[in-house]
Amino acid sequence: MSVMPDKWIKEQAESLRMIEPFLGYKNSKGVISFGLSSYGYDARVGDEFKVFTNVNSEVVDPKNFSINSFVDKKTNICIIPPNSFVLASTVEYFRIPRNVLVICVGKSTYARCGIIVNVTPLEPEWEGHVTLEFSNTTPLPAKIYANEGACQFIFLSGEGECEKSYGDMKGKYMHQYGITLPLVVD
Repeated sequence: MSVMPDKWIKEQAESLRMIEPFLGYKNSKGVISFGLSSYGYDARVGDEFKVFTNVNSEVVDPKNFSINSFVDKKTNICIIPPNSFVLASTVEYFRIPRNVLVICVGKSTYARCGIIVNVTPLEPEWEGHVTLEFSNTTPLPAKIYANEGACQFIFLSGEGECEKSYGDMKGKYMHQYGITLPLVVD
């Protein structure tokens, strides 16, 4: 597998609409940086958040997830409670080519504050807004800034096309829009 450079990312974004909206080289003046980088793309977090709460004493069950575990917020600054997490989604919509796998890593600015960004790989031919999970590992409240950089996506090109893509398998998280909670296991 090869890590794909900025030129390839830009070409794919322009010709195949791989990233929409697509922004050129990183903008970092007064904000947490976002946009194209040498070997990746720094996506922005939207302004809608689902803040995890234990006020209803729900059990976290990935096979039967309760929406009562979250409080919805639409804001430019989201506060994550101590030792908790929030869900959000990228501003950008992604369309992944068939011969590409995308992995995500957190921004150093957040990592240095004890905020971890967790995203599963974007599989070949998956498309949608990416649901992001921000974990606050500190004993203090932490801020997330909407419409600023949240994480970096790194594009890995396979040596050939996969036999079955996420699109072929009609994965349950295909075409997700906004924040998508765990779906009931089939």
